[in-house]
Amino acid sequence: MPVTLEDIAEVSGYSRSTVSRVINGEPGVSHRARQKITDVVEQLNYHPNQAARGLAAGQMNNIGLIIPETVSFIFNDPYFQFLSLGVSQTSNEQDFSVMLWLSDPDLERKSINKFLNNGLVDGFIIASMLMGDPIIEALKSTPRPFVLVGRQPALPDASVVDCDNVQGAYAATQHLLKTGRKRIATITGSEGMQSGINRIEGYQKALQDWGLTVNHALIAKGDYTEGSGYFGMFQLLPEKPDAVFIASDNMAHGAYRALKEVGIRVPDDIAIVGFDDIPSADQMTPSLTTMRQPIRKMGNLAAEILINKINYPDTDSQRIILNPELVVRQSCGSSALAGSITLR
Repeated sequence: MPVTLEDIAEVSGYSRSTVSRVINGEPGVSHRARQKITDVVEQLNYHPNQAARGLAAGQMNNIGLIIPETVSFIFNDPYFQFLSLGVSQTSNEQDFSVMLWLSDPDLERKSINKFLNNGLVDGFIIASMLMGDPIIEALKSTPRPFVLVGRQPALPDASVVDCDNVQGAYAATQHLLKTGRKRIATITGSEGMQSGINRIEGYQKALQDWGLTVNHALIAKGDYTEGSGYFGMFQLLPEKPDAVFIASDNMAHGAYRALKEVGIRVPDDIAIVGFDDIPSADQMTPSLTTMRQPIRKMGNLAAEILINKINYPDTDSQRIILNPELVVRQSCGSSALAGSITLR
């Protein structure tokens, strides 16, 4: 049985109210009584019920991290691992716990209002949300503060942390153009996410600025999964591209697998540039040139903004857009230029 305030009162010989004042650090207790009660607390190994104390104070020091994707997708994409690490690191440093909300998306959408308003979480960070997702309406009606990782046009006044996906995709495509490639294809991110829309926008803008016509036959739709990179590459091969900008490193893994199956060499036959710079990018053969997205930092900042909003509710919304970094490796045929370039 857990130790109660009544147990401490009985052993110490003081009243329950005096015990409560000592445990909560309140004044009005003699030094002798405080020392005696403290000794009994240690002797009985008493731990306050943090949930009860949080409910009484109106703050639980819990953050909800909501990722409306399937569990298998989340655990197969390192992006979410690094984002979660960033959120947890900053939260723990400020004595907040993180509740990770993972479930089948359809089930999650049915129960999201209950999670948003159950009083056990002080605020929320939401990542990887689709455009037009029903969760948006739930967020509009919740009194709890929240921060988005990734822009959401339907929530223009929300606090946001994001990467400059347009500029990142532009730089990736431009780098391929600078290496002399002319038939540059792309495997897109999810067209239902703002990041996917922005990355195709950056790709097209780079081609147009170089005086090239956007050829829609060189655009394969992906959804950030490795499987969509695999099938997207097979879709592109009949068009004979000499380079492909792939909107995530996870999809690049699938694209590599497809090329290996048909004996097409990277970068000799096709140059590849990815996006994210997940740890395995450097271990691929050949190593993957990619746009480094500061994923963990995005998690840090999202948690920092949210906790500040929880502690100071009148704080204005913040919008932080981070610059990606081009990391040049072997997959684009310019390993002599290997290194990293931060975009300005």
